[in-house]
Amino acid sequence: MKGTKGRRRVRRRFLDYPRQGRTGPRRWLPSWRQWLGVLSLGILGLAGAFAVVYTKIDIPDENALAGQEATVYYWSDGSPMVSVGAVNRQNVSLDKVADSVENSVIAAENATFYSDSGVSLKGIGRALVSTVSGGDTQGGSTITQQYVKNTYLSQDQTLTRKVKEFIIALKVSNQKSKQDILRGYLNTSWFGRDSYGIEAAAHAFYGVAAKDLNPSQSALLAAVLKGSEEYDPGLSKANHQRAEARWKWILDRQVATGKMSEKQRAKYHTFPEPRKLSKPTSQAGQTGYLIDVANKFVKASTGLTYKDLARGGYRIHTTFDKQRTQRLEKAVTDTRRKNIHPKQRTADTFVEFGAASVRPKDGAIVALYGGADATKHFSNNADTTAVPAGSAFKPFVLAAALQDQVYDLDQSEDATASPTGGPQTGAGDLSEALVKGQSPPFVQAGQRIGLERLRDVAVASGLRKESMARLEQTFPLGTSAPSAIRMASAYTTFANGGLHVEPYSVSRMTYGGKQLPGFERPEPEQVLDDKVAEEVSSTLEQVGWRTLGMPEGKPALPVAAGRAEPDDRKKSAWFIGSPRTTGRVVSPGADADAKKWQWTNPGSAPGASDGNEPTTAITMFRNKAGAPALLPMQGVGGAKSGLGTALPPKVWQAYQQPS
Repeated sequence: MKGTKGRRRVRRRFLDYPRQGRTGPRRWLPSWRQWLGVLSLGILGLAGAFAVVYTKIDIPDENALAGQEATVYYWSDGSPMVSVGAVNRQNVSLDKVADSVENSVIAAENATFYSDSGVSLKGIGRALVSTVSGGDTQGGSTITQQYVKNTYLSQDQTLTRKVKEFIIALKVSNQKSKQDILRGYLNTSWFGRDSYGIEAAAHAFYGVAAKDLNPSQSALLAAVLKGSEEYDPGLSKANHQRAEARWKWILDRQVATGKMSEKQRAKYHTFPEPRKLSKPTSQAGQTGYLIDVANKFVKASTGLTYKDLARGGYRIHTTFDKQRTQRLEKAVTDTRRKNIHPKQRTADTFVEFGAASVRPKDGAIVALYGGADATKHFSNNADTTAVPAGSAFKPFVLAAALQDQVYDLDQSEDATASPTGGPQTGAGDLSEALVKGQSPPFVQAGQRIGLERLRDVAVASGLRKESMARLEQTFPLGTSAPSAIRMASAYTTFANGGLHVEPYSVSRMTYGGKQLPGFERPEPEQVLDDKVAEEVSSTLEQVGWRTLGMPEGKPALPVAAGRAEPDDRKKSAWFIGSPRTTGRVVSPGADADAKKWQWTNPGSAPGASDGNEPTTAITMFRNKAGAPALLPMQGVGGAKSGLGTALPPKVWQAYQQPS
């Protein structure tokens, strides 16, 4: 051809990359056609992969949840304690559910339920990003997606599960009617109070069938769907406030979405208080309290929720010793029967006991007493943070003074003026004041050492920071309110030569035959100098001698209590007994006139501890349900009880009796 003679014909490649006829960086930049081709291939590949996965994933059987195995709890020796479940659930059709339930749930959870495709791409994208980045699980799901989550029984939060949930939600939306989806959702949702499904929830909260719920009650149950642990109004005052606010919002939301008129809304201005919380009869006595403590530990260790646990199938091996738990319950019951007579003394009404035993060598909670009966008294007295520690807190002040070496450990004479200009109190003065039950030296020590330092030592020893009171002048006198579990744990630090071991209540846990992670025990931490711990222990031992008396020719047992001074307006009484490496440890305060302890078996009087003898904290207080504060202790147990402080030592004495 004319004009082309002599040119070499260039053969076109299938993939022009690197690009011909280009030089420099442009040679390596793909053309727009290449970009479009790669994108198209990627989309086709993803579509093909999605199609394959879509065909392989089936819709789960929504009835499988009801057939789940119960969760079994075991004593420390491996024997079964109790089986919880199977799932409390009754399937009902929508004609057996009040219309107000449907209106409330849709208004609260998914206003576009009847018009959407069943999935929220925005919510899924947020959840995927959070999962990949290691963040918290995100919400924002449609009712269809939540229904899929309810029926998909895997407990993991992986990317694979998210993809499966998305595909199943699409299938469900394509294959089931909106009415069937809503019915399935209402029958598989978790409402708390051991209730799966609207029918079980209606009975648990209001004692009626789901068809008999009124719009106000329906709005509260819809509020609880957001999370029973935070919105069940019977669990706490904070829960009640959140539940009431969301209840109001759901009613208003129905007006905004056209499901309720303003005139109808005006009828519901009083919060529909649900029934009091209750537990199944299988959790009577101490069992319900034991399960409560075990579940809290599981939740903190694994991230599982109470909803997850309620699905069943778990095997939970606790640290609770059956014989010790029974002995502790009997000790409290016998002491109450002999000394507390509400029909004779008004002061003996509303008296509560709480107790916990913690093993020093590893922190295992081996026994606890949470109240008379978990099915009647819901609050766990062994784990409550509403009872002030009183004088039982003072050993932490002494420990702080010794630890900081404010004064020489041997100093016992009065100190001279403080370098800071404030009052000075030496460690020797504090030891003497602890034994004699005096308070002013501890207030002065707080001014000298610093209240933040006192708090830090107490927290490092084992008390929770959130249970600490405001840092005011009376802080060293025990205005903080730690639980009996934490008090027992913190006192083991004195018995352990300054080593603290975090308390635990579950040794291992399995699901589907596989052991779950999260139950590895941390190494003990040296939080106090061993000499400091020994000095505190020696002082507490003297408190014990004054409290229970010194058996002739025998060393004192581990004892502790909260001594009441004549002008003390006490709201609680404590007694903590703990082993120590050489003899025994005691904490301050029971009535010095308490009867002397008599050894049941003189030949086995304790000497050095091997760490297996537990530290036991016992508390007593008066609490009337609904009252804003604890009631005073004056007159409890009679005139000779020392404002009730003589009674916790009696419980401890009875607990030490061999079975």
